[in-house]
Amino acid sequence: MIIITGASKGIGKYLCEEYSKKNNDVFGIYNSTFTESFHPKTVFFKVDTTKDSEIKSWIEQNQHDLKDITLINCAGINYNSFAHKADIQKWREVIEVNLIGTFNMISSVLPFMREQSFGRIINFGSVVAALPSPGISAYAASKSALFGMSKSIAVENASKGITINNINLGYSELGMISEVPERFLEDIKKRIPSNKLCKPADIFNTIEYLRKTEYINGTEININGGII
Repeated sequence: MIIITGASKGIGKYLCEEYSKKNNDVFGIYNSTFTESFHPKTVFFKVDTTKDSEIKSWIEQNQHDLKDITLINCAGINYNSFAHKADIQKWREVIEVNLIGTFNMISSVLPFMREQSFGRIINFGSVVAALPSPGISAYAASKSALFGMSKSIAVENASKGITINNINLGYSELGMISEVPERFLEDIKKRIPSNKLCKPADIFNTIEYLRKTEYINGTEININGGII
């Protein structure tokens, strides 16, 4: 069973489509953007991952299907503002979705993984956690925090055949690149040695590598093209 959050658009939608093509059972979790199933083995659910009650209700309704789970956390939002001008509520919402929502999903499926002695958890971090960029303090904070959280969860569950790792994504053809103004996009490409954005297939292949390799645990893989 593949569970993907942020499944209605961007990277999450792409991964749902790819795993569906390979005949996997897929549960796609979305919140704000409605989407319809495009494959008989793919089911979409509207769940606000920041609300524990909604996740618990979803778990109760689908617990009999939760076997051999891979959880891929793609859900994320951004808020652009210099710190001294930031709206604290909008800043907090980024932390709620990107960090707390991710933890809520992990915490909810871990009992099933532990009982079955198998689980794969893959979170999407970001290059901005280590590459300073102005105006994205909330996003950078949320993505940086994922690593410390993941390392702790890794040591808690490794003996149960469960791994958790982060993919620190640079600039890809999918996802939040659509929010980057065109005038900045060329400058970004110039900082990438290959002068091109990450292909979706590279993201999928990295996830598959992490799914198949039990001894990679509690770590990060950078998919950033060597950006400087």
